[in-house]
Amino acid sequence: MQLPESWRPDMITSVQQALAEDIGDGDITAELIPATQIMRARIITRDDATICGRDWVNEVFHQLDDNVKVTWHCDDGDRVSANDVLFELEGSARSLMTGERTALNFLQLLSGVASKAWNYAQRVKHTNVTLLDTRKTIPGIRTGQKYAVTCGGCANHRIGLYDAFLIKENHISACGGIESAIQQAKANHPGKPVEIEVENLTEFDLALEQGADIIMLDNFSNTDKVDAVARANGRAKLEASGGITDATLVDVAQTGVDFISLGTLTKDVVAVDLSMRIVD
Repeated sequence: MQLPESWRPDMITSVQQALAEDIGDGDITAELIPATQIMRARIITRDDATICGRDWVNEVFHQLDDNVKVTWHCDDGDRVSANDVLFELEGSARSLMTGERTALNFLQLLSGVASKAWNYAQRVKHTNVTLLDTRKTIPGIRTGQKYAVTCGGCANHRIGLYDAFLIKENHISACGGIESAIQQAKANHPGKPVEIEVENLTEFDLALEQGADIIMLDNFSNTDKVDAVARANGRAKLEASGGITDATLVDVAQTGVDFISLGTLTKDVVAVDLSMRIVD
């Protein structure tokens, strides 16, 4: 997989900020190493994982010291096993030591997201459902996490508040109801996808009548999800959300909904355990 070009500026900025945060006015420990010393190192994973974050690692060393050579043995989206070598570094010992933590922080976090997405996608691959992320992301690295979700085989919901409507309970109340909210959305930004959240089948029928593109079934029982799929009959896409756990995911997927949105893909992530080992 490759990072979308439109998201590359975000990646570059996040690396700049991370290096500034870590290095400050200088890495005083790395200064103990002779400036001329060259070092080689290997980065291994201690966990089975789906990899994501190559561009961030490359950018760390590009910004820090463009003479550092980074040699990859895997691509974003690849499955790797514990103790596999992910990439090798060769260059100034000072630069490798200074960049190690920032590079691995990005790689371990994004690979953690990709690994979680992969595990979830594997569990529902026998169905036609698409698993979606949400906006429950770490501030400043949203596009990175959303890219990682796709590396794991899931898909992106809207990226932010600008690219699609998601009309929720408070929006509906403030707009004066489901009908007026959907009509105003279509009038304000024709062509933008209009999704609306409903809490029961009565609200669902109204949203369907008003031509919502996607209807989010918030905390519906599985029986009501099946009923909603039959009522929609292809006139709108249906998304299940709310209260979906590891234990209930497969049952929800089997109701026939088009999408399941899961905040856990980006907010409840365990970083992959990585280690840098000096070769010589």
